Amino acid sequence: MLSLGTYLNSSQHLSARLNKPSLYIVPTPIGNLEDMTHRAIRILKEVDLVLAEDTRTSKKLFNHYGIETKMSAFHQHNEHRIVGSIIDKLKTGLHMALVSDAGTPGISDPGFLLVRACLQNGIEVSTLPGPTAFVPALINSGFPCDRFIFEGFLPHKKGRKTKMESIALEKRTVILYESPHRIIKCIEQLSEHIGERRVCLSRELSKVYEENLIGTCAELLLKFEKIRPKGEMVVIIQGMQ
Repeated sequence: MLSLGTYLNSSQHLSARLNKPSLYIVPTPIGNLEDMTHRAIRILKEVDLVLAEDTRTSKKLFNHYGIETKMSAFHQHNEHRIVGSIIDKLKTGLHMALVSDAGTPGISDPGFLLVRACLQNGIEVSTLPGPTAFVPALINSGFPCDRFIFEGFLPHKKGRKTKMESIALEKRTVILYESPHRIIKCIEQLSEHIGERRVCLSRELSKVYEENLIGTCAELLLKFEKIRPKGEMVVIIQGMQ
């Protein structure tokens, strides 16, 4: 545990760093607004500009915490086009933060391209610890979490079958992300490859209706005959025994 003196020194160090061109990767809540850290709020208030995946979504968070920092859109459709101009601005001494709609930027969200460009140009990057959907889902599953592999969203078409075949042979716990309108198809396809291995579907994590459904693919499909899938899903797959 950090002592008060260590905490103060850390805060002073962070304040000093804002005198240099820096990019801060700031995680935001995956559902429950109470999961925002004091440090994340402070950084978002202190930087000159916040790059947001969707400024409308981030505006709700900013209003809740009284953050008035200017925002600019940074998402998968414009990141390649504007990354150069962002680097140029950082080089002039501006301080920026990057946020996604929810969770940690760079994890199945925009972020990697900008971080790489910063490092290539000698611009320091600092990533704050914070919410990431797959961590609580992994622990909630009860499957081994000492060794796991994160695959994010599977390819929609090309390469999907190959990826499924790879998952079928994986001995580590496997983590996927999936949208509600694709989850049934995903479970049907997984059933063809992993048989009776157990799967955990986590949805609405940290929210009022958080739910973790655990069973074989066949059992989960039976549940979906009675309930309509809602919310973004984290799919945890038991490794091959």
